[in-house]
Amino acid sequence: MKQLKIKKKNSFLKKLLIKVNRIFGFEIVDQSNYTLASLDKDGHENLSKVGERSITLPLGEYKINRKVNSLHIILRSCASVKMLSQSKDRIFSQEKYEYSIRTLNSIVKSLNYSKNLFNKISLKFTIIDHNSSIEVIKSYKKILDNQFFDYEIKELNFNKYKLNIKNINEDNKNVSENQKSNMSNIGQSLDIAFDSNDLIYFVEDDYLHKLNSIEEMIYTYEKFSSLLNDELFICPTDYPYLYTNPIKTNVLIGNNSHWRRVDQTLCTFLTSNKMIQKHFNLLKTMSTVEHLPFEKPLHEIYKKEFCFSPIPSLAIHFTNINSIYGVSPNENLNKLWNENDFIE
Repeated sequence: MKQLKIKKKNSFLKKLLIKVNRIFGFEIVDQSNYTLASLDKDGHENLSKVGERSITLPLGEYKINRKVNSLHIILRSCASVKMLSQSKDRIFSQEKYEYSIRTLNSIVKSLNYSKNLFNKISLKFTIIDHNSSIEVIKSYKKILDNQFFDYEIKELNFNKYKLNIKNINEDNKNVSENQKSNMSNIGQSLDIAFDSNDLIYFVEDDYLHKLNSIEEMIYTYEKFSSLLNDELFICPTDYPYLYTNPIKTNVLIGNNSHWRRVDQTLCTFLTSNKMIQKHFNLLKTMSTVEHLPFEKPLHEIYKKEFCFSPIPSLAIHFTNINSIYGVSPNENLNKLWNENDFIE
């Protein structure tokens, strides 16, 4: 009986201490079992609260002053083109639609994994598609129907946007029809994003996402934007090129991942409406001129603005294995591929 009384007393004191610490904005870590009694969570769980605080053990809490209000995902789809600018096969040597469908499936799974986030953040999902088959569009709709968010599938207005594209690129070569389709899709995506409310995630249809990818990007954007007191860019992929040269960089702790500053990405990235409007004219040149490299306008922007990519990767670019902007190192590609197979 004496032991039971002691336990009750300790429990009472513990609850009282938790309440007092909460008043002063502190959290208690039980070092005996690595739990936070005040949050009723283990130390390895997500301890942050969107729009309020970022907590990373053992670094503690960081107050969020840049709250994310909305996320607009814009997926650029063209399931009929196997490879845009080269003849080599993608890893696993499947038809392009397999990558497109798995990309969408992986994003939707990631959104459902972080579904509670969107009680406070509005979500919009747009697909801009060009020349995908009726069967592929049907698969898209089956994945997206009956989700907790609304979506729209827009047909690319190719005839409108291709009129503004220069026929000769910076390498003094003819711009292919496939490249014109890609550039037109980028142009239409940027026009839509110009009127978006807050964050926009531009994503190509050959990036398979891990379950925590959307959650980590949102929490990290809030944290870094609050820390740096500025808007920024986030790329979800750990590209191979980052390991080919000993490049100096800055490494920060996001929510549950390390992030490094980078100066190059492809056209899959997350940023804010403010950044789109600030750099709109330069970004739009990707829809009118085939630069060398194609993403040169983005790289110019990254000289002035912060851009970060995760270590390890949150989304894997399923392209040719030899591409320096291809599949991320030290990843279980078979597992990610099989997990996102869509069986109707």
